[in-house]
Amino acid sequence: MARMTMIEAVRSAMDVSMAKDDNVVVFGEDVGYFGGVFRSTQGLQAKYGRTRCFDTPISESGIVGTAIGMAAYGLKPCVEIQFADYMYPAYDQLTQEAARIRYRSNGDFTCPIVVRMPTGGGIFGGQTHSQSPEALFTHVCGLKVIVPSNPYDAKGLLIAAIEDPDPVMFLEPKRLYNGPFDGHHEKPVTPWSKHDLGEVPDGHYTIPIGKAEVRRVGSAVTVIAYGTMVHVALAAAEDAGIDAEVIDLRSLLPLDLDAIVKSVAKTGRCVVVHEATLTSGFGAEVAALVQEHCFYHLEAPVVRVAGWDTPYPHAQEWDYFPGPGRVGRALAEVMEA
Repeated sequence: MARMTMIEAVRSAMDVSMAKDDNVVVFGEDVGYFGGVFRSTQGLQAKYGRTRCFDTPISESGIVGTAIGMAAYGLKPCVEIQFADYMYPAYDQLTQEAARIRYRSNGDFTCPIVVRMPTGGGIFGGQTHSQSPEALFTHVCGLKVIVPSNPYDAKGLLIAAIEDPDPVMFLEPKRLYNGPFDGHHEKPVTPWSKHDLGEVPDGHYTIPIGKAEVRRVGSAVTVIAYGTMVHVALAAAEDAGIDAEVIDLRSLLPLDLDAIVKSVAKTGRCVVVHEATLTSGFGAEVAALVQEHCFYHLEAPVVRVAGWDTPYPHAQEWDYFPGPGRVGRALAEVMEA
């Protein structure tokens, strides 16, 4: 089986989908001739031509608005927003149009678009290249939200997203593009070529949207995470020597509540980890669901570990970024409660 980086896996997903279905089109800023700022679309224009993989003006609302019109016409656009931080001009198109087409048309029309966007920090990108806006999408009825943590999941989930009849927000943690970053920024990153989840089939396969995965089995405490924080949680559990069960949500909307409840009912403790700012972050929704569905199983309050309630600070990136130390302290806190 081939070994791929997450960049290569994402590119392979689009390649497989474009080969399978002529209605799949890829476009965005610099995705054509240049192959994308992270090279995620490299070679697609040369292979499929300028009508199926093409560059757009610097207009996020234009990119998404065009994709919605194409989808209503019968095409399946997979578009790229160059950084998640730039999606705000397109938020109106996403929330007022894409998310509501099925509802407003009583099912006569759907909106099969995928909006890809590199998300998160850890690359010294500063405040306008490091944001994690996933919670802004999970609040919107009609959108699906995916955040993969590895190349195998990224390809299978992206193909599933492209084949889904409704709009899917596909957030790619850019800190994971080339390796499974575990938060130890002072250490070299292990490449995906040396990680089991870097093994990715060449052809077509899908992973069901809405299904979480247990990455580490444990009985003392449940750690719920997604994206880069899955690897941070795994490192924190190892560093702290705590028998933690780590759940990779993969899909935030729809959410695999059954997997969460099953784990917390077993462990009786829960820590939720995400990179986005704490207040009104997606971890608040998870914590509320755990309290609602697992109250009589809990041995300690649910604890959240997240980014600060500030703009992303370039100079204090590794203090802002939830690392194994912060997660480890949260694990110790719930174990001692």
